[in-house]
Amino acid sequence: MKHVIGAKCTLCGKTVSAEPETTVCPSCGGILDIEYDYDYIKSVNEKEPLSEIKDRTMWRYMRYLPVQSTGSRPRLRVGGSPLYRADALSRTLGVKELFIKDDGQNPTASLKDRASAMAVVKAEEAGKETIACSSTGNAASSLAGNAAAAGLSTCIFVPARAPKGKVAQLMMFGARVFLVDGSYEDTFRISAEAIDHFGWYNRNAAINPYLMEGKKTVSLEIAEQFGFKDLPDYVAVSVGDGCTIGGVFKGFKDLYETGVIDRIPRIISVQASGCCPINTAAAAGTMEWTPQEENTLADSIAVGVPRNPIKALRAIRDSNGITVNVSDDEILAAMRLLGSTSGVFAEPAGAAATAGIKKAVETGLIEKDARIVSIVTGNGLKDVNNAIRASGEPIHIRPDMDDLLPHFN
Repeated sequence: MKHVIGAKCTLCGKTVSAEPETTVCPSCGGILDIEYDYDYIKSVNEKEPLSEIKDRTMWRYMRYLPVQSTGSRPRLRVGGSPLYRADALSRTLGVKELFIKDDGQNPTASLKDRASAMAVVKAEEAGKETIACSSTGNAASSLAGNAAAAGLSTCIFVPARAPKGKVAQLMMFGARVFLVDGSYEDTFRISAEAIDHFGWYNRNAAINPYLMEGKKTVSLEIAEQFGFKDLPDYVAVSVGDGCTIGGVFKGFKDLYETGVIDRIPRIISVQASGCCPINTAAAAGTMEWTPQEENTLADSIAVGVPRNPIKALRAIRDSNGITVNVSDDEILAAMRLLGSTSGVFAEPAGAAATAGIKKAVETGLIEKDARIVSIVTGNGLKDVNNAIRASGEPIHIRPDMDDLLPHFN
């Protein structure tokens, strides 16, 4: 890979070779970050601008991804999700311009497909036939679907609290699923032990530095959908483990370093108030975080012991970002708001970013003439129970106009 320099430790700064099975720093155990030869990528951009590439999936950004150019690609269409201008929602929230990046339209209905597609490619490069991970739901279902399409098997570990819709996806994709009676931290630990024991390919985002590289394609797309100019002032994203927000920042940073964009949008880090260890640390101005309980209905971001906090905290700091914590009631309200004003159906974690924008505007953290993008990370069909909780029950009537008419008085 001519465009890849190596993998640099976020803690001790050591750089190691970026091999398919590269995980954590061999010296200190820190999380690694893939580094690129930006001058080389610039030269490629000059020969063939991104606008000339026909591929409409995440793989159109091959020059920014740590994969072999001659390797195979996953069979599912990942990436290329729409960016909607949400005028009715922006008026409701009182901001000048608001856009919705609907990543719930990926094959398994979440942004995590971007990371899992990358994991499948790297597993094939490593010659592995089985991929495994721990997950609160979306990472697992995205892995199971993308691996199934590539003919690979999967072993998935999820907390027993995971919504049934997500577990059903896993089973339908042929994954071997283990429901763990415990927290996300317990689930992560048993998956790590099993991966070491059996020698499976590790899809855990906190261990595998390549997964963030897949996730960063969401911000590469956002930038391109704005024509690489007049970028949004803010990009809001829900935060759990820290990998997604790290990827969102990394995508913009890569484009900035190669001269494609002239600035990086400020990142809005949104966490549930019942589980916000990353935002708590960021608000205190420290890189040290403290574990918290996982008290939120937004299961996809219910991570009390984040495994990628350094990249998340640096994304907030280096983008001059802001942090917003939202209650479960505010998340449910945002689910209704997204649906009723934009026609976008989001799961709780997917709506959290919009809830964060609403709260940030109300508290004066965001100026009302700002241009903002809210990333919807997952589709509402993944958690129908909470969708019903947010929307309420329909009206039951007999097939009689006398029953119907009182509801319109």
